[in-house]
Amino acid sequence: MRRLGLTTVLGLFLAFFGLAPSASAADPAPAGLTFATDAATTTPGGTVQLSMTLTNNKTYDVLFVYQTIEPTWLTTQRPDLKYSFTGCTLATASGSTPCAGTGPSNLGTNYGATIPPGQSRTVTLTLQVAADSGCNGNIGFYSYYYAEFSDTTNTSGGPVFTPETRVLCA
Repeated sequence: MRRLGLTTVLGLFLAFFGLAPSASAADPAPAGLTFATDAATTTPGGTVQLSMTLTNNKTYDVLFVYQTIEPTWLTTQRPDLKYSFTGCTLATASGSTPCAGTGPSNLGTNYGATIPPGQSRTVTLTLQVAADSGCNGNIGFYSYYYAEFSDTTNTSGGPVFTPETRVLCA
C-alpha cells in the first residue's frame, strides 16, 4: 500500500509540472502534398489531368513553396513513351487561372502562396501523350517539395508519387 501511495504522489507531481508523457494522436505533417488524375488510362494522342494539392496543416501561412516533378525510374525505362506537360492551371475561388510554368521545374510558384492555415491550393497539369507514343506502358511521376511558413519554420517532403497512367493501344 505504501508503494502505491508513493507511485501516485510521484505521478501527480510529474503530471502537475508537465513532465509526464501525454497520450495524444500524432500531429499531421505541417504541409501535405497529394496527387490525383482524372483518368487511369489514355491512348496515344490523349491527355490526362494531373492534379496536385498542397494543404497547409500549420497555424501559420505558407509563404514560399518549391516543388519538383520528375518521371519515375520505370517511366524512364520506356523511351518509346512520349509525353509532355502542355498546360497548367491553379484552382481559385473565382475559377482557374494559368500557372507560371509547367514540367520538371520549380512548380512552387504555381500554388499562389500565401496559403492560409488549414487551406489548400490545387494545381492541375495537362499531361499530353504524343500521337506517336508507344503503348502498353505506364507513365508516373514523383515529387519533392519544400515549404516555408510565416513563423520562419520550414518543412520538406517526398518523394510523393502520382497515380500511374496506363497508355493503352488504340
